[in-house]
Amino acid sequence: MFVRSDDKITSKQAALFLTNTVLGAGILTLPRSVTESAKTPDSWMSVLLGGAVVLLVIWVMVKLSQQFPGKTIYQYSKRIVGIYLGGFLCTLLIIYFMIIAGFEIRVLVEITLFFLLEGTPDWAIVIPFIWVGAYLVFGGINSIARVYGIIFPISILILFLCYIFSIRVFDLNHLRPVLSEGFMPVIKGLKSTILVYTGCEVVMTITAFMQHPEHAIRAMFVGIGIPMGLYLVTVILVVGGLSIDAVVMSTWPTIDLVRSFEISGYFFERFEFPLLVIWMMQMFCNFCSFFFNASLGISQVFKLKLVPVIFGMMPLIFISTMIPKRINDVFALGDAIGIMGVILFILVPVLLSVVMIIRKKGLKQDV
Repeated sequence: MFVRSDDKITSKQAALFLTNTVLGAGILTLPRSVTESAKTPDSWMSVLLGGAVVLLVIWVMVKLSQQFPGKTIYQYSKRIVGIYLGGFLCTLLIIYFMIIAGFEIRVLVEITLFFLLEGTPDWAIVIPFIWVGAYLVFGGINSIARVYGIIFPISILILFLCYIFSIRVFDLNHLRPVLSEGFMPVIKGLKSTILVYTGCEVVMTITAFMQHPEHAIRAMFVGIGIPMGLYLVTVILVVGGLSIDAVVMSTWPTIDLVRSFEISGYFFERFEFPLLVIWMMQMFCNFCSFFFNASLGISQVFKLKLVPVIFGMMPLIFISTMIPKRINDVFALGDAIGIMGVILFILVPVLLSVVMIIRKKGLKQDV
């Protein structure tokens, strides 16, 4: 048995699972990357437009998955396009999830070293997170979703407090003029927004674990709508608080925004450290989602038991985490993941949907 048959999640847990999968390091880096691409104050429009495109893709993913109740992408892709092509697509997805898992841990390490534990060896941070992540993944998707239900409200509470207090440094003039150079800068900014939405491919696996898969579209739209709203608010507040020039020059613009104000008389006078500590937990959730999906893929594609696969994945993720040597290498890897995400967005759900539609029409004509 590769996955327990009773390992199911509710619609709310499925939505939260998708939210925690998509909501990660992008909160800290998106304002810089999208503003650097757009080069205008209209970068927030790129986030909104990118989210609309992702909603359409998720609708296709859910509709495709609902045609095969209880089956993940790793199982039904072979039934649609055959064993070899299906196996190839699944292998791409597995590699993709594994690389993103390593990327998320590496970003977490960079933030920890820069702000909290300067001088600590990389491996001393990476290994504990991988071990704890493996322990959580052992419990299955329901255990993961339960942990997400604890961490997510705390993360959002701290983030909202930071946003509320940051309004005092917000300047609406930093977001003007609107569309001064037309709509083309908004299109250019789309490339940078893809990275923060990568990971929504997990829709094609978690739908199979839902107790009520008929509610999947609503659950997945809620799950992607929450990070979409948070990313939009983040870009607006960061650009409005720091200005375009300051955002482009900053490595972690969201943290710089939080550091730009001080609240006297409160338990926390400066909020960057509570935000960093809590957001490390959020990024850990992000990592566990990809760890689980990569392990599940190997288990189902190659018909192996899940527990040995999880153990085997640990050194592979460690290697992928340690490959980037500098922070610029990490950001370059992030751009490469964004390109991979675009390709998989188009290649996997659209290709499988088109082939299935053609095959259905051919069967009807034969009858």
